[in-house]
Amino acid sequence: MRYEKGHKDETRRHILDVASAQFHESGIAAVGLAGIMSEAGLTNGAFYTHFESKEDLVREVLLDALSRREERHKDNLENGVELVTTIREYLSPRHRDRAGTGCPTAALVAEVARHPKTTRDAFTGKISDIIALMAAQIRQGSSGERRRKAIAIYATMVGALQLSRAVNDRQLSEEILEDAVEAAVNLARGR
Repeated sequence: MRYEKGHKDETRRHILDVASAQFHESGIAAVGLAGIMSEAGLTNGAFYTHFESKEDLVREVLLDALSRREERHKDNLENGVELVTTIREYLSPRHRDRAGTGCPTAALVAEVARHPKTTRDAFTGKISDIIALMAAQIRQGSSGERRRKAIAIYATMVGALQLSRAVNDRQLSEEILEDAVEAAVNLARGR
């Protein structure tokens, strides 16, 4: 059977999207290739046409999701969107409640720490790029000071989002988000 031009790329994209949602929702270790391929409507054997291994898929999912997040940061920078807006959107109940489509860093960072060097290298590169874009949105201070603030802001955002998702007390979850927004905004504004 012959497929239309672009079919392989579309299928690969579909597998990435399905795997990304499953990894975000359940964690990398809890998700098997059979479940990904079943939800994608494909056979297990088709997986190896697109990826060498599950680790290859994990790395590609991370690169893809972080590249999308990086593009949002670039767009914000180019369009003059303040870092404060990004902070508030990131630390929102909406983002907290949508782990499957949210930030891959908050969803997967603890697991990434246990993956091979090649996956961690890819993750590190993208995180460094995002931090640099955030630092460019900070108006005050030397480049080193802006970078240190961007790292602290990003770490606050990721950690607060993880905590807000983990607690089973809705009021505490809201407080975590609100207080983290205040702390991150104060850092961004130089307070």
